[in-house]
Amino acid sequence: MRTGTERRDCRANGRDIAWVVTMAERDLYAVLGVPRDASPEAVKKAFRAQALKHHPDRNPGDKKAEEAFKALNNAHEVLGDPKKRKLYDEFGEVGLREGFNPDAFRQWQGAGAGAGGGPNLEDLFGAQGGGGGAVDFSELFGHMFQGGRGGPFAGAGGGAGGRTRSTRGRDLESDLLIDLPLAMRGGEVTLTSRGEPIRVRIPQGTREGGRLRIPGKGLPSAAGGHAGDLLLEVKIEPHPYFWIEDDELHVRLPVALAEAYLGTKATIPTPSGDVTLRVPPKTVHGARLRVRGKGVPGTAKRPAGDLTVHVEVAPLPAGPEVDEAIALLAKVQPDVPRDDLKF
Repeated sequence: MRTGTERRDCRANGRDIAWVVTMAERDLYAVLGVPRDASPEAVKKAFRAQALKHHPDRNPGDKKAEEAFKALNNAHEVLGDPKKRKLYDEFGEVGLREGFNPDAFRQWQGAGAGAGGGPNLEDLFGAQGGGGGAVDFSELFGHMFQGGRGGPFAGAGGGAGGRTRSTRGRDLESDLLIDLPLAMRGGEVTLTSRGEPIRVRIPQGTREGGRLRIPGKGLPSAAGGHAGDLLLEVKIEPHPYFWIEDDELHVRLPVALAEAYLGTKATIPTPSGDVTLRVPPKTVHGARLRVRGKGVPGTAKRPAGDLTVHVEVAPLPAGPEVDEAIALLAKVQPDVPRDDLKF
């Protein structure tokens, strides 16, 4: 990963968070370990496998695993989104910044910027002005962005068309990593930036990719104006049992073989409290059961979703008694249940 020189660090409930107020170039495909022509299904599969491997719960206290987990989340957020992936493939990470203007950027490239093989943005961001001060890139590249206040050149610089230069400080951007229960139930986290605690409210039912704006917590204005804002994009840690798919909450429910055959009642934690679910007799592995209104919490505009329960029959432990039971079952079910399996 290549970055520029200005970096801001903070902590959220003891967890390091960092943002880079500059360009960054890295191979997101290499982060997930997939080729550039990988299908969406391959990207998703690779992310899940790597995320489970590097999950903080499986690697307590391992900073390298934590950083790898964050990088995996960021790579999947881009490559798992067709629009973001298209921008990344053509422009790199600069194309992912808020307010990015693809047409203006192409014009800049076509004008011969970065002669000898295209624009070298890293060199541009490391340049110094004739008086020894840093070049004002919000003035130099402002026309490449469409006025989005969260872009790396927004806030302190004017845009195209000769608009009056603003005195407002620049916005800062960061990913905010939270767990799934906090995202579903809502609550607060505390960030610490430049020695100042910042309380951030997480709305109930927050989704992956949701954006939170904290007014006045960005960079201070060099001209005495208002400070910029802090923009946080929510990333949700994978949960060992629960996940969100197609805007619905899902959960794995492990059951014993005897429970699946005879039926049972299971207590399941949900965002709105525990529920008791009846598992019918002769339930097979992979069966889906639905609990109404116990999924993603509702809002004023949207009712609460359902919880989809995936029944998983746990493997039997090894031992002579199990061997005897399996031998008896083989006598009860002698026929191979695959006679009609055809392609």
